[in-house]
Formats: sequence, structure tokens, C-alpha cells
Amino acid sequence: MSTLRGRLIAGLLALLLVACAAVGLVSYLALHGALFNQIDQQLTSASQRYAHCEEGGPQDGQDTDNGGVGPPGQHPPPCNPGEILGLSPGTFTAMIKNGQVTDSAVTLGHCQLTSADNAVLTALPVDGPPANRTLSSLGPYRLAATASGNGATLITGLPLTSVNNTLRDVAITEIIVFAAALLLTGVLGTGFVRLSLRPLRRVAATATRVTELPLASGEVTLPDRVPDADPRTEVGQVGSAFNRMLGHVEAALARRAASESRLRRFAADASHELRTPLAAIRGYAELARRNPGPVPEDIAHALARVESESARMSVLVDELLLLAQLDAGRPLAKEPVDVTRLAIDTTSDARAASPGHHWTLELPDEPVLVEGDEHRLHQVLANLMSNAAKHTPAGTTVTVAVAMAEDPPTVRVSVTDTGPGIPDDLQPALFERFVRGDSARSNGGASTGLGLAIVQAVTVAHGGTVSVTSQPGHTSFVITLPRLASVPASA
Repeated sequence: MSTLRGRLIAGLLALLLVACAAVGLVSYLALHGALFNQIDQQLTSASQRYAHCEEGGPQDGQDTDNGGVGPPGQHPPPCNPGEILGLSPGTFTAMIKNGQVTDSAVTLGHCQLTSADNAVLTALPVDGPPANRTLSSLGPYRLAATASGNGATLITGLPLTSVNNTLRDVAITEIIVFAAALLLTGVLGTGFVRLSLRPLRRVAATATRVTELPLASGEVTLPDRVPDADPRTEVGQVGSAFNRMLGHVEAALARRAASESRLRRFAADASHELRTPLAAIRGYAELARRNPGPVPEDIAHALARVESESARMSVLVDELLLLAQLDAGRPLAKEPVDVTRLAIDTTSDARAASPGHHWTLELPDEPVLVEGDEHRLHQVLANLMSNAAKHTPAGTTVTVAVAMAEDPPTVRVSVTDTGPGIPDDLQPALFERFVRGDSARSNGGASTGLGLAIVQAVTVAHGGTVSVTSQPGHTSFVITLPRLASVPASA
């Protein structure tokens, strides 16, 4: 699990599993040792009784004078291993002489040994510790071999079936109990961890809502703060810190929005106010040049420069006013616009303005329509072609291409030139205002630095995107606009 909740639950279950395994192993080994210690004591007692019987001594409950059978003074009867008093049912006894099993019996049972069983019995270490062996005809036994006084080896054994069954039952019971404990802990632990991490989920939910806000557009209304931020807990401290951060961000966004609003109002007001005096300056300059009397050459040159710079400044003022209007969200016209016709018209204008460049068109066979402001879209294409003409040397090929895409239905307009390219460090800020290319793409023409900013602003206002890719010998500006799926009959 990759979540914090999953890791906590997994860690809790892992610790409980280790603890259960340790407890189960220790209890199993303790029971195993106790049971085998008990059976070893019983085996030692049975071995002594068997040895005493074989050596001719009296058994428990027999008379010491006559062995408990027959008249006094007679010898005790011969030992019958299967009927030795005090041996529990199932006790195995056997005698080995000269490496051969000569006698074997099972108390209150039947005994029939195979050759493999004989090999197992003869391989037991004499007077060694008891050993667990399996006799094919009897099953698992705990066996002990002792030496008798007549040179024979006496083997005594106790069945292990009950002991093994007990140990197996204990192991199964432990597995069931521990599995149930793990399952119950998993269920209860999941609920407890979910309850404990609920404040942290609130922090994450609030952060997610903040990331979905269009903060770059000037949005300053942030969502509600994280509730129940108890500073006494670690999660509460995170929530309190996050709430303070949201307050700082909201204040900073409010200040930025207010500053941008004042700047937009100033640009719009200044543009409106400058248009009248600029028109007056140009008018007076033209009027002075029309004076019928002789005008000194230096005065004529000065008046020409006044006209030129006032015209350039009028263009700058118009562009600033357009950007201010777009920033303020002023709606544009919405009417069907034939992009192919627009590309033909703007390319024709660019060819007339820059005859030293090679202009080519790549258009589809049918008209391609978008919904928007034809005048502003014309300005976008004109700016891109003017930019290509100004910043590339004569003889450069400029290709204007229009293509369509179906999913989603869009129009792709590209202006590509074979000029020297745009420096890599300039490309990230190329669509910002008052950014100009360096001398590598400039032939000395005047530029306001607002052409590409207007291209981006108008394109975004039409619901489209603009991008640029550039390297020496290939620079391409690509505009993508939503395409009209159907055209009204009036269009």
C-alpha cells in the first residue's frame, strides 16, 4: 500500500504477526518439551520394569517368596513382556541378542515386526538418550535401549500418537486464534487509523481545492480553512500551519489582483488619453510640411521624423489599449470566420510588404471555419507574418499552412520560416510583453515588443493555444483554434 493509512495498517499487522508467531512458537516449544519430558519419565519407569522382569526379580504386587504364584519356595514364573505389571497399554518391549531381535511384544496389543523394523531397533544406541523412531507396523514411538546383565539389549518404547495429535491440535488452534486476532485487528485498526487520519484528509482535500483554482487569472477567493486544527496534535499542527499559509497566499493574491487592476486601468486610461494628442501631433506635422513656402531641409527632416515616431507611438498605444481590453475580459465578436480566406489575405499583404521573402501557402481543398472576431484573427496572422519578415533576412522562405484535426475538431494554423532561429534562453518568455528578439533575428526594424503578446492574448480569448518551436533554419509558430462543426446558412 502506498498511502500513509495503508502503511500504518500494514505495519500494525506486521508487528502483531511477529508477536503472535513468537508467542505461538514459545508456547508450542514449551508444550513440546513438557510432553516429551513426561513421556521420557514414563519410558524410564517402563524400562526399569522390563529390565527387572527379565532379570527374574519380583514385579509390583507379587510375593517376594514365591513370586506371587505357586507354593512358597518355588522360583517366580518366566517374564512375559506383554503382561508386565505397571506398563501402560501400547508399551513396546523387545530383546536383542547377538544383533537379532529375539523377542518383542506390545502391552495389550499385537506386535509383528518387519525386517525394516528390526534394522531400526538394532541401530538404536545402547544406554543412549531416547529417540523417536517409526515402526512400520506400529507407528511413531519413543524408544530407549538399555543393556541387561545377561548381555542382551532391552528396548522399551512408548507410542507418540497421542503426543503428536496433541501438538498438532495445539498448532492448529494457535493458527486459528492468531488468524482471527489478525483479522479483527485489521478491521478495528483500519477504522481507528481512518478516524485518526481524518484531519489529515481534510488538509489534503483543502489543498486539492486550492490547486484547482485559477490563481494565475487573479482568483483570490480561497476555500474554507481546514476545520478542527487542534494544535495539541501533530496533524492539527499541520492543519494550523496550512491555514496560516492560505491566509498569506490569499493576502498576496489580493494585493497582486489590486495592483494588476490598477495597472490595467492606467494602461487603458493612458491609451485613451494619448490617442488624441498623438493625432494632433501628427496633424500639425503634416500641416507644417504642407506649407507652400520653402522649408529648410533640416526642418523637413525633423517633421518627417515627428510623423514617423508619432505613427509608431499610435500603434503602440492601440496595442496597449487592445491588451488592456483583453485583460479586462471584454468579449470579442463571435461570427463564422473562414481561416483559409484569412490566410490568403494576410499572406498577400505580407508579400506586398516584404517582396524579398518567399511566401508559400498550404491550404486544404475546402473552407475551414472558426467562430470569432475576424479583425482580431487577421491581426494575429498579420503579426506572425510581420514578425517573420522583420527578424529573418531577405530570401527566407515563409510557409503559411492551415490544417484540420477531428478529435477534437480544431484548426491548426502555422507560420514557419527558414531563418536563423530564436535563442533558447528567449523562447520561454517570448509571449510576454515588451520582449524583443536579439540581433540574430533582427534586421534593424522597429518593434514594440507587443506583437506576440497580442497573438497569445487574442488566441486565448478565442479558446485556443499558441506555441513555438525554433532552431537554426526552422522556426514555427502554431495556433490551434476550435473548429466549427456546422456552418449557419447565413454564413
